Amino acid sequence: MSNLRTIEGQMNAQGLKFAIVATRFNDFIVDRLVGGAVDYLSRHGGSVDDITVIRVPGAFEMPVVCQKVAKSGKYDAIIALGAVIRGATPHFEYVSGEATKGIAHVTLDTGVPIGFGLLTTDNIEQAVERAGSKAGNKGVEAAAAVLETVRVLQSL
Repeated sequence: MSNLRTIEGQMNAQGLKFAIVATRFNDFIVDRLVGGAVDYLSRHGGSVDDITVIRVPGAFEMPVVCQKVAKSGKYDAIIALGAVIRGATPHFEYVSGEATKGIAHVTLDTGVPIGFGLLTTDNIEQAVERAGSKAGNKGVEAAAAVLETVRVLQSL
């Protein structure tokens, strides 16, 4: 194994430009995710001047905005942040499923990495847990994943 060549992303955000596409719906949760992502990038050498937050109404609107951002060529990566909380109707499945598929298509079609931080939870307590309490902050995790992915892509 000593001769094994390994390519890994360095966790250094210096010089990179990020767009955070964040939903307004459930903003009391999403704002915590955005704060976590910005804090993570800042602590890893990024500049807040190189981070643009773009607000969209809800999760269903995220893919088309991510697509426009990706095609603009202005950003090295996108972080998609939102929260879909299950209700009493099948709306949850439609919105979360289509948003997830759409975001995946954008990153594959454009080659621009997208950190996926769309919470899909059964209740508000689970969302709060994933926005900075018991289960950590998924905004931080999305920022970390996309930073590493950008650096891996640059190494290939």
